[in-house]
Amino acid sequence: MLKKLREIYKSESPYMSFLLTLIVCGLGYGIYKGVLDNYLAEIVGMGELDRGVTEFFRELPGLLLVFILALFYRFSAQALYKIGSIIMLLGMVMISVVPPGKALVTIAICTYSLGEHIQLGMKNTLSLEYSKEGKGGQALGYQNAITQIGTLGGYGVVIVAFMLMSSVQKPYRAFFIASTCLIAAGVIFCFRIKGNSTTDSSKRRFYFRKKYTKYYMLEVFYGARKQVFFTFGPYVLILFYGANALVISLLFAVSAICCFFLAPVVGKIIDKLGYKIVMISDTLILVIVCFFYGFAHRIFPMPVAFVVCCVNYILDSIISLASMASNVYVQDISDSPEETRATISTGISVNHMITILIALFGGWIWQALGMETLFILSAVLGLCNSAYAATIKTSGQLKDANRTSADA
Repeated sequence: MLKKLREIYKSESPYMSFLLTLIVCGLGYGIYKGVLDNYLAEIVGMGELDRGVTEFFRELPGLLLVFILALFYRFSAQALYKIGSIIMLLGMVMISVVPPGKALVTIAICTYSLGEHIQLGMKNTLSLEYSKEGKGGQALGYQNAITQIGTLGGYGVVIVAFMLMSSVQKPYRAFFIASTCLIAAGVIFCFRIKGNSTTDSSKRRFYFRKKYTKYYMLEVFYGARKQVFFTFGPYVLILFYGANALVISLLFAVSAICCFFLAPVVGKIIDKLGYKIVMISDTLILVIVCFFYGFAHRIFPMPVAFVVCCVNYILDSIISLASMASNVYVQDISDSPEETRATISTGISVNHMITILIALFGGWIWQALGMETLFILSAVLGLCNSAYAATIKTSGQLKDANRTSADA
């Protein structure tokens, strides 16, 4: 893998330190995520509606990210990446020590999410900035794969721990403390990342430009459909099928393994076939996934339906990798790396405009209309995403159009 990374990333860039932070923080996140949903359901006592409200506040920093980054417009991408890691550590410390009350736990989760979202845009930015020309898709692919290595290790820790504990009371707080220690190590590694990427001429880290309108709309559709599975996918398995933390962590682990092996493949597909084809195809597959996730219990016996839902959860994780295509699309039509960075950061906030609404009302839709309606909604949004992606003109098509216009 080291040889392959040298082929993708610029030798003078601090890509190794950057990738090391992804592994360590991914490990901490894996432990945290592996037990979080069961902790909220079993210890904090959150139902589907409560979970939606908590997810609303967890996603709120993503919506506000565009304004948060504006306050720090003088900071480089590297500096913002470090700031995000510190805030993540603070949030994880809070999760480890606060009593299991709904309000306090939600505040702690929101704090961690703030740091996570600040880092989110910077991860893609740094990957693209450190990559060689024409290797952007592969760089993003390996970024995802390496993150999955760490996350998978975290899930593995949870799986082994629960297998050894048997019927002993689940020490969720111990898992959060372990995650805190790993995030702290990640902060240390973050400060080994040297360099200062330049800001754009307008000294902003976000802006809206007409040529990115379709990118913003794609982020809206993707954010909506993603949120249904991210928030309510595991909760369906926990509340409806009775899955424990061991099963959920095992499911996450299998998803991480699949994503680890397939993320670089998806990156190559994006580079070879083009981002437009990938953006159209992935959401068509999503329709099938949503149908079986929402209706499996009406078609199969409950044990079989549970397995079907688990398989479809994994399939959703795999097709979600195609979201990298939109970042490559931005890089393709942007005029500079600074513009790419600004647009991706703005896209995260646009994404969350619909995400927080899905999080807030998704629990209500499930409670009032049934989970079938919730996943039908996700499928419809996926179809809208494919239809809209079909209207995109690639840089090659734009050049051809301009050439034709000039000839005329």
